[in-house]
Amino acid sequence: MPTVSVRKDLLFQALGREYTDDEFDELCFEFGLELDEITSEKEIISREQGEVKSEGASDIILYKIDVPANRYDLLCLEGLVRGLQVFKERALTPRYRRVCPSGNPHRLIITEETVAVRPHAVAAVLRNIAFTQERYDSFIELQEKLHQNVCRKRALVAIGTHDLDTISGVFTYTAKPPGDILFKPLNQTKEYTAIKLMSLYKSDSHLRHYLHIIEDKPVFPVIYDSNGIVLSMPPIINGDHSKITLNTKNVFIECTGTDLTKAKTVLDIIVTMFSEYCKEPFTVEEVEVVYPDGKTLIYPELAYRTETITADFINKAVGINESAESVAQMLTRMCLRSEVMGDHIQVEIPPTRSDVIHACDIMEDAAIAYGFNNIIHTTPHTYTVSNQLPLNKLTELLRHDLAASGFTEALTFALCSQEDIADKLGKNITDIEAVHIANPKTAEFQVARTTLLPGLLKTVGANKKMPLPLKLFEISDVVLKDESKGMVCIYVGARNNRRLCAIFYNKTPGFEVIHGLLDRIMQLLEVKPGQGEGYRIQSASDATYFPGRCAEIFVRDKSIGRLGVLHPDVISRFEITMPCSALDIDIEHFL
Repeated sequence: MPTVSVRKDLLFQALGREYTDDEFDELCFEFGLELDEITSEKEIISREQGEVKSEGASDIILYKIDVPANRYDLLCLEGLVRGLQVFKERALTPRYRRVCPSGNPHRLIITEETVAVRPHAVAAVLRNIAFTQERYDSFIELQEKLHQNVCRKRALVAIGTHDLDTISGVFTYTAKPPGDILFKPLNQTKEYTAIKLMSLYKSDSHLRHYLHIIEDKPVFPVIYDSNGIVLSMPPIINGDHSKITLNTKNVFIECTGTDLTKAKTVLDIIVTMFSEYCKEPFTVEEVEVVYPDGKTLIYPELAYRTETITADFINKAVGINESAESVAQMLTRMCLRSEVMGDHIQVEIPPTRSDVIHACDIMEDAAIAYGFNNIIHTTPHTYTVSNQLPLNKLTELLRHDLAASGFTEALTFALCSQEDIADKLGKNITDIEAVHIANPKTAEFQVARTTLLPGLLKTVGANKKMPLPLKLFEISDVVLKDESKGMVCIYVGARNNRRLCAIFYNKTPGFEVIHGLLDRIMQLLEVKPGQGEGYRIQSASDATYFPGRCAEIFVRDKSIGRLGVLHPDVISRFEITMPCSALDIDIEHFL
């Protein structure tokens, strides 16, 4: 959960009243937040860097408040105060408006070169804003919080803010070879090429964490104004020419990224949080964004939408008994303006609440507004006795005993490449009933695994420097196609199958070790060797195993798996160099 640090005096001033620490802690709990710590700048620096470094630091009391990760509207003092004031019914939820300037709106043109690196951009203008030092600090801190949270450390979205009076539109968002980009970056005294900047910031404690996003790209993204002045080189640094100060009156905000939805969300949050300081509060000036195909869109969207729910749904889900009017009032206190329309409640979702995706999210806000401590504890109407799923219980027991036998458990990915389950094991992918991913993002995750063996062999390959022998096992699910599997409304066509796989890797194959492990497993499962109700092994042919060194395992005359010495070609394809024997069985047969 993100933690927001706010000054106690500024917070209480904005809230319009004083609270004791206990009272404010209770208020946070009621609103679904947590007052994590009460501290000061001096205490923080002293704790992190020592008493000497803390000399001269402020003694102003800070509240550190834990905020849910999806509540981007609470990541700054402005949003936090607004939410609490509406919650306590001391203020109404503001109405955010996008306005068109008296002349033509500013325009941001995206060129097709950006497709290779960061293809999306959105923008807006905060007109006639009044900054104080505290507001300015909050403005900068919100950007940093968003960068670390929804922006995924600038990988998805990067925010740039500029003094509009120092630059002139039309703005161009393009991408150029790093040697062709020359500008003076923020807080520097001279100009650098993008190549020199990347070298300069490799030792910067803050910016070096973002260099990897574009440093290997053939072109770097860059934004120019109509005079060729560089506004920013996202996602690394803004230009010094357009930096905002306390005297800035008009702010041009641009968000570039690889995820358009996230970019729009971030832009909406910034402008809604700080538009209250504009001469005309809660208004945002629009910007035209022109895409390479000529399409023009207007940002920010500041989109409102409505959802329809029923009081019965809220009452059943939360465990309360409130009228529709009462539920609507509770939701309105959570910044979700609601109105009773006949048998339904119409809920308006503002642009600040991108976290509200489904009716369940609305239900959660209703529960918070009602008060978790006010929900009466009740006994469930159904009588149930909890019990561990037999398959999971068997799995846990086997895990414990296999570890006691000297084998180390591995946990590998449930998805793998087609090559892992086919070519590398000496099989043909067309003969394997594997479940394929429709749109795999990487070649490493194309299909659901049909055997645990490739994952263990990859684990061995990554640990070749460990002392020999390597004895590994895994008990997990594989996914197999099954035409008979389906649900009432959904056809599945596949099923999970719990399997046990173990390997022994050493200078010698160690078939006797794997065979001994099989005997131990059967002993634990109380299955005796022999025909009929017992278990036995029988010579088998399998391309994965060395000819003549493979056996099929039968329990109660039903095949449950195989064991043997792996084929040298299989070993080499997984980039390991020594002999390896393996055991692979189906443990669902023993239930």
